[in-house]
Parts: sequence; C-alpha cells; structure tokens
Amino acid sequence: MSENKNNYTATIGLEIHAELKTKTKMFCSCKNDTEEKKPNVNVCPICMGHPGTLPVLNNEAIKQVVRVGLAVGGKIADFTEWDRKNYFYPDIPKGYQITQYKFPIVTGGQIDGVEITRIHLEEDTAKSSHEEGDFSLVDFNRSGVPLMELVTEPVIHDAKTASNFAKDLQLILQYLDASDANMEKGEMRVEANISVSDTEKLGRKVEVKNLNSFRSVERAVEFEIERQIAVIESGKEIVQETRGWDEGKQITFSQRAKEDSHDYRYFPDPDIPKVMLSELFDVEELRKGLPEIPKEKRERYEKEFGIKKEDAEFFVQNFEYGRFFEEVSKELNNEKDLLKLASNYIISDLKSLVGMGEAKFFAAKNFADLISMIKDNKVSSRGAKEILKIMYEKGGNPEEIAKSEGLLQESNEEELKKIVAKIIADNPKVVADFKAGKEMAVMSLVGQTMKATKGSANPQIVKNLLLLMLK
Repeated sequence: MSENKNNYTATIGLEIHAELKTKTKMFCSCKNDTEEKKPNVNVCPICMGHPGTLPVLNNEAIKQVVRVGLAVGGKIADFTEWDRKNYFYPDIPKGYQITQYKFPIVTGGQIDGVEITRIHLEEDTAKSSHEEGDFSLVDFNRSGVPLMELVTEPVIHDAKTASNFAKDLQLILQYLDASDANMEKGEMRVEANISVSDTEKLGRKVEVKNLNSFRSVERAVEFEIERQIAVIESGKEIVQETRGWDEGKQITFSQRAKEDSHDYRYFPDPDIPKVMLSELFDVEELRKGLPEIPKEKRERYEKEFGIKKEDAEFFVQNFEYGRFFEEVSKELNNEKDLLKLASNYIISDLKSLVGMGEAKFFAAKNFADLISMIKDNKVSSRGAKEILKIMYEKGGNPEEIAKSEGLLQESNEEELKKIVAKIIADNPKVVADFKAGKEMAVMSLVGQTMKATKGSANPQIVKNLLLLMLK
C-alpha cells in the first residue's frame, strides 16, 4: 500500500551493505575479525593502501554473494570485473574504493515481493572516530573487509515495508551463514533513497545514511517523508543531498550534496583480473547446497506442523528455539496435535523461563515426553509448568520429576472423594452459595481442591465429584 499523505506518494529504494563472514579480507590475507577491539592490528600494506601493492581476490567472498543471489532468485553473471570508485576521505587511503559498477555478480531477484536491482561485492572502508579535542582517529582493521551491497528497485512505498525488507534480508544472510549481519556492530548498514511526489513522475530523491537499527530505518523514512512533504507544501524545492539520521533527536540532518555516479569517475581496476564465475564455481552445485531459507521454513512449519502463523514466525526469527522445536517434532513423530501443544509451551512457558538471558535447552526427548504426559492428562497444566521449570533448571526425566514432586495428576476417584469431602466440610458458606443457585461457586471449590492436591488432581474429575457430592 502506498504511503499517501495529502495526496503525496512516497517512493523508497534501499541500499544495504553487509560484511561477509570470511576468514580473511577481500584482497589480502589479513584476518577478518569483527570482534577485534585493539585498533590497527589486522592490517598489511595492501589494506593500508601502500603504493605498489597488488590485491588478490578472495574467492570465498565471491561464492557467498553467489549463494545470496541464488537464495533471492537473482540471475548470476558469468563475467564480472572490479572497478575503482574514486573519492577522497581519510578512511580510503588509496583515494579510491574497489567495487563493482557495470558488471555486478547478481542482477534481479526479490524478497517478499520487493524487487532487487543488483547485488555486488566491494571492500569496506576503514573506521573513523571523531574524538574530543578536535581530532579524528582511523582504525584500519575494517579496511578491506568483504562487503556485499544489495540495491533494491524504487518499489517500496512505506516505512514498514522498508524495515521489513531489511529484517528479511538479515535473516537470509544469517540462514546462509554468509554474514552475522549484526546492525549494532555495523556488520549490516542500511541507506534509504526517499522521494515524494503528487504526480506520476518521481520526486527528487534524498539519501539517508546512518541507519543502524530496524527501528531507525522505519522512523527515518517516516520522518523524511513528512519533511519532504512540508518542504514542497511551503513552496520550496527538495535538494538532492545526503542526510544523516540523528537517533537522539529523531530527525534527519543535511550532510553533503548527493553525488552522481559520474562524479566518482568509475573505471575498471587494472590490477585485478576479470573473472568468469563458471571457472570458479559450479553454480548449480551451489544452488543444490543452499539451506532452507526463512520463507520456505515459514511455509513448511504452517503446512507440515499445522502451527499458527505467529508461532512459525517466532521459530523462523529465533534460530535456537526453531532448532529445538525441530528436534522435539521428530520425537513426537510430527503429530500435529502434539506439535501445536509443544509450540505453545515453547513460546510461552519455556521462553518465559529463559527471560532476557541466553536460551538454554535440555534434551528434546524429555520435553516431548512432557508434552505427551500433558496430552494424556497425566499432569495438569499447572503441574506441567512446575515440571518444565525443574527440567530447565536441573534437567531430568519429566515422569520421574512428576513422581518425586507429587505432580502426577490424580485420577483415582476414591482418593479424590476423601479430599473433596474435606473441602466441602471446610467451606460451608461456599456450599450454601452454590445450593442457593450460584453455580459458579463450585469453581471456588475446584480451585481449593487443586491447591490441596498441589495441582495433581484432574480438574474435570474434581468438578464432577463436587457436583455429585453437593446434590
């Protein structure tokens, strides 16, 4: 649906960069380590841009981009080459960035209906930090790290779709193990090109940078749409520029005039040989080796397991929980009724036990056995929660825990009659209310019986006995 405010239509295209998970950098043998805290240790003359050095291609990085392209249904090029993008900045010591211009590795494809223009490979820049005292420092650990860039068609029309696209791409990269794509660490960065228009013709676009969270993507796009509409309504023209996002003030701010591609004077890098991808990889073998991607997993979970759409999405978004659910499903022989029950207990009760900490999982068979006990009325819902808590904290077999803790659901009517008789005797007022026509009063007696049996009684049998003995 188009974001149409005061008859203006917003048009958005995204440019998303993701650092690839390779052992070494794009054009040298320096370690690719995003966790390194000490500056300028994973460096060499090549990634420092010393004169006379020659880059050597990292084939693993190329392979990862091919795999991403296949996962999104893109067309994989056979011929590709690298270009020099010329501009000056302290984090680009060579005075140019090695990237791809005319011949990207991937063209086309789509994610959830949003069309992709291209996916290409380049080198990351160094990292600048601006310190107090009016000076800046440059850390070259990141310089030369393999960087995948994905560009969408300008077919997005609202902030939510833009944010969702970025989320889906992050998941795909993580499922492929091509990138950790952690936005907080700068491993995935989003830029949005935004324009508004009240005609069929596209408006003048503005690029917004510094979007390092999905919430920032959504809020920055929403703000920029409102800002551009206000500018046009005031009778002024939109300036083609690059703007940053101020997370504190929740506004965009002007950084510099937006360059056009000819300003960068792209030309093929003479030091890097042109590549025929078919000589490096068997693309069809790479296609066959792709893991299940998020879209496929969502569909399989809903169809094969019969769980709710929201539950399927939870398992897709949370890998460890999804992996645990898969293991449990095998133990339960993929029986849909049991799987729905297992899904509910994982997402509500187990997730609640984990809280904000790191998920800790026990034997899937023990969890599956607990689900079967619930289904067979061997334990009550309350008893199951207590058993699950003990299993999470200490491990153990659910049936043994139920026995030792007195949580096996009591269905022996003769034993329950004695307990029910005592509850009736101890609660004359509630009994009087029930006999006076307040039928819901019986539920108070059911609750007290369940409490007296520590939740081990079968609540339906308890209710039936109460109704029988109160006549």
